[in-house]
Amino acid sequence: MRLIQNASIASLSFAFMLAGCGGGGDDTPGPIPLTVQKATCGASDRAENGLQGQVSVAERAAGFKGFNCNLQLIGQSKGEGASWQHASFADGAGRQCSYHDTHQVDQLARLNPGVVAIDVTDKSRPTPTAYLATKAMLDPWESLKVNPRRQLLVGTNGTNSFSGGPEIDVYDLSGDCRYPQLLSSSSVGTGADGGLVAGVKGHEGAFADDGLTFYVGDPANHQYFAVDLSSTTKPKLLSVWKPPFADHPGNDGGAHGLSISADGNRLYAVSIGWPATVEANTDPTVAATNGLMIYDTSEVQSRKANPQVRLLGSTYFKDGTAAQHTIPVKIQGKPYIVFVDEAGTGQLNPRGWQLACDAKTSPFGMARIVDVSDETKPTVISKLKLETNDPANCSKFMPDLTGLAGFTYDTHYCSVDNKANATTLACSNFEAGIRVYDIRDPQRPKEIAYFNPPAVVTASPGSQHIRTAQAATGNVPDHCSAQLTLDAASGTLRTSCQDNGMLVLKFTNGVWPFPETTTPQGQQN
Repeated sequence: MRLIQNASIASLSFAFMLAGCGGGGDDTPGPIPLTVQKATCGASDRAENGLQGQVSVAERAAGFKGFNCNLQLIGQSKGEGASWQHASFADGAGRQCSYHDTHQVDQLARLNPGVVAIDVTDKSRPTPTAYLATKAMLDPWESLKVNPRRQLLVGTNGTNSFSGGPEIDVYDLSGDCRYPQLLSSSSVGTGADGGLVAGVKGHEGAFADDGLTFYVGDPANHQYFAVDLSSTTKPKLLSVWKPPFADHPGNDGGAHGLSISADGNRLYAVSIGWPATVEANTDPTVAATNGLMIYDTSEVQSRKANPQVRLLGSTYFKDGTAAQHTIPVKIQGKPYIVFVDEAGTGQLNPRGWQLACDAKTSPFGMARIVDVSDETKPTVISKLKLETNDPANCSKFMPDLTGLAGFTYDTHYCSVDNKANATTLACSNFEAGIRVYDIRDPQRPKEIAYFNPPAVVTASPGSQHIRTAQAATGNVPDHCSAQLTLDAASGTLRTSCQDNGMLVLKFTNGVWPFPETTTPQGQQN
């Protein structure tokens, strides 16, 4: 999410290196490393030449050609580019489909605006099959989600991040996933649906597993809301609430991404911390507002009249801003939350990056793993820091970003192989590309693969990526920002990057899947 158009995380040494890419732990693991162990690439891979996650000045100036490590591109559908989100579904006939949104800018001049449905049954030949151009699907921003149990595709109107309306579009995928069928395109919060009357806007969203409730993060109004989808043709607003820092001075405490427990009784939401100044963000006397909140949503799940949500526990931290989303997972039977910030202490601007470096904290957003065994006291146990998140390397990576602002080496979205038994985490890291980690030891995640696509020099009209003269020279890497689908059966990963469109990647060199890895449909985000 672009929060602001012109937006003006001491350590222990890694005492030893764990051998290879596999393995879910060690009898004598030693100290927790500062940055995640780097992937060991194959001989034919085009591996990174500098820091982990870096695209150097020289590589940019030459027109970035891309990197790959244990991941190979086997299929692509560039189309008119992509925007923020990617979702997937496999129908009863065995067809596999992907869906990604496109940006609303220039949509009237484009051939195929809206959400693209793509047949990926043949992974080497992903083929667009339909374009969904109803009100919300023209720009659902980050809310585009699938519910396999009810076989639904849903999006809310997130036009240009903050300027969308109260519309929600519901599509049926049960017949042929290549051709979603519209069930309803309606407004919620108006009272006409028989639900609450409230001002709501789309942006982010997530299904309860049973598919009966769709929750939305509304950063424009600093609130979350729940939509009843018991009737797919008549959605209605059930509940609206604000997080604790919703009215905090500055652009703090906003609502954003969220996820729901398997039983529907817990919601894992983020509080967007965005202090009015970067100085406040690096000042230890200023309280943190960026972090994780755990809510009791049992009244919504049971459809109690006038349902209320209750905050059960939270944790906030200052080595990140612009909290993005969450994933509830179990690793070896223990509950955790994967939590992702889309901006670091540096708040997406050069001055902020330098202040973060001076304060010895990460300029860029990252993922972290949070122990929620005690849901009243969630505890961060690891941070997925690349070498570009290490402030000790600031002098090496800051020149890469001369003349740039906004998203660069930040994480945005992550997905797992199986929420009920997670072994693998895959993340989209904007200009650091797609990164894949072994999380079987959640305190010591290890990188096993990455793919950073080449820069695109021909403008992609449906791309959300900043379209500048510099980008057109190939000097700015693509922005990979969407959720990902891991498929153990085929050893593949698919997602979308904004200028390159939809990508199908094949794991190589035997790094994945792990022997215990499973990828059941609907268990990744």
